[in-house]
Amino acid sequence: MPSNPFRVTLTAPSTTGGFGSMYAPDYSVRPFSVAVAVTTTSTTVSANVEHTYDYTGSSAFISSNAVWFVSSGVSSATGNSQMGYSFPVTAIRLNINSGSSAGATTMTCIQAG
Repeated sequence: MPSNPFRVTLTAPSTTGGFGSMYAPDYSVRPFSVAVAVTTTSTTVSANVEHTYDYTGSSAFISSNAVWFVSSGVSSATGNSQMGYSFPVTAIRLNINSGSSAGATTMTCIQAG
């Protein structure tokens, strides 16, 4: 049974960027499949979807200490974008690289299985 959609929205990004809450999919589900969509109402936002393989199931996990990889599917996106993960990852997050106008950028993740 598919999971409920996970959504995180960042509004009025600063010119230095910022991170949203991370989504931790169930990486034990086989086959692994997560759809990711990024939508924005700003014309000046540049966004990445990033993932990590670090273990997130511990209370000692600190997001800023994890090794994050920029997805090739949504990299420096300036408009609505989508991608899919077909390989297991432990966490996915939205990273706003830059933006100079008010608006909202939302990442939605849905895991199959």
